Amino acid sequence: MGKIRIVPAILTDDSVALKTMAYMIKDVADWVQVDIMDGEFVPSHSINWQEVKATQMPFEWEAHLMVMEPGDFISGFKSAGAQRIIFHFEATHDPTGVITAAREQGVGIGMAINPETTVTQVAGLLPLLDSVLLLSVHPGFYGAEYIPEVLDKVGQLRTLVPDISISIDGGIKEDNILEVAASGVNDICVGSGIFRADDPAAAYLKFQGILDAASL
Repeated sequence: MGKIRIVPAILTDDSVALKTMAYMIKDVADWVQVDIMDGEFVPSHSINWQEVKATQMPFEWEAHLMVMEPGDFISGFKSAGAQRIIFHFEATHDPTGVITAAREQGVGIGMAINPETTVTQVAGLLPLLDSVLLLSVHPGFYGAEYIPEVLDKVGQLRTLVPDISISIDGGIKEDNILEVAASGVNDICVGSGIFRADDPAAAYLKFQGILDAASL
């Protein structure tokens, strides 16, 4: 496996804050996750695709849709510039339809699964995806409690689809990041650990530096 990548995860309900957060890390991060919440699938609301589009994101990014009926959001986020759409398995009765819609619109597609969802439940969908995002917290808020048992899913996924890109998101801090990296993930998404720091760019570089030093 190649270099493990830190992916800053932006979560906000304020379009001004979105632009501020994006430009704080634009010179250090080349791939970012933007968290989208509808107040239904998770309790919180966030910015929408129109606000992301107006921000003109200064890097490549993926939209993590914590929303019900995610298929309805694909065209908007594609127009906003998302390279990949990540939807939640738990948020739709037709995950195959969501995947097909993304393929038809020429955008990458990943699927997120909540801590309670097993790999067995989603096994049939895995060959259709570009990536899987494992939630290691209950989604919807910065600073939620990390659930280490989720790491067991990484090996299960590698057995079924060895080459798929695996990301993990939620509760990642300096004191657990090496344990997370050792599980075999490709990307580690970090939200509050970066954006609640005094200097988000420096925090990002510190996280990435911890991983890079450990791989030597």
